[in-house]
Amino acid sequence: MYLIKAIVRPEKKDELLYELAGAGFHAVTVVEVVGRGKQKGINLGGIVYDEIPKVMILIAIREEDKHDVIDVILRHAKTGEKGAYGDGKIFVSTIDEAYTVSSGKPGL
Repeated sequence: MYLIKAIVRPEKKDELLYELAGAGFHAVTVVEVVGRGKQKGINLGGIVYDEIPKVMILIAIREEDKHDVIDVILRHAKTGEKGAYGDGKIFVSTIDEAYTVSSGKPGL
């Protein structure tokens, strides 16, 4: 099992969730976050904004679905054809165990 953490622009959230659902990945957690990347924030009119709004989408998946989920995110989270700074990041971690709270059953 894997946990995919995708940090994306807020304006890409709805499209990305729609495309993930269309690809069969309905179970997600969405968290509004702030942060900055390599560009160290945005400088507008001499003011540096270093807490830029983003959305973090968390998806727990089976091993065989990893590349499909990453592909959907890469295709639908970037701005424009080539993408731009600030489009986000994808982190992939392994999940050792998972349980459904209501039933206590292990697995996804």
